[in-house]
Amino acid sequence: MKQTVRTFVALDITTAVRSAAEKLIGMLQASAADVKWVEPNSLHLTLKFLGDVPVREIVGVCDAVSRATAKVKPFELEIRGAGAFPNAARPRTLWLGSGEGEEPMVELHGHVEQSLGKLGYRKEHRRFHPHLTLGRVRRGGPAVDELGTLLQDRADFQAGRFTVSQLIIFSSELNRSGPVYEVLGRAKLA
Repeated sequence: MKQTVRTFVALDITTAVRSAAEKLIGMLQASAADVKWVEPNSLHLTLKFLGDVPVREIVGVCDAVSRATAKVKPFELEIRGAGAFPNAARPRTLWLGSGEGEEPMVELHGHVEQSLGKLGYRKEHRRFHPHLTLGRVRRGGPAVDELGTLLQDRADFQAGRFTVSQLIIFSSELNRSGPVYEVLGRAKLA
């Protein structure tokens, strides 16, 4: 039996947003850059990656996330704008960002960080930027410059909006065909 579970806290997205993100991925693939694309059914907005969590601590993690979500009322979140970390001129991680509702999302993240911090999970010191990771560039080259241009041209891409009403605590098992996610718990907003 497993002693630890690779765990993260995330926001699931709607079918409409997933379809829009898939459409954007198709547009960005026109660059022929060497990118490891996220499978559309694996798209989510991660708030906190915890790494390998001892199985005996999973219930405590779920309780801590529930305490955090109880402090925030449901809100609308807009998913929009193609971009990259560190930036579109040097893209490494490709993403779809957020618009309206970003501040409540940052607040929610802060409550999750604080609640999990009490269990000993280290807080992130950078400002949280809500985003859906679309892919990761594997290698540079001329196609990456073209990819950067495609990103800049889609900086206003609209993927839709939905109500944030719960967070999900997921396990992630890596295998050759990609990660397999399983729901460990759900935490509803106030």
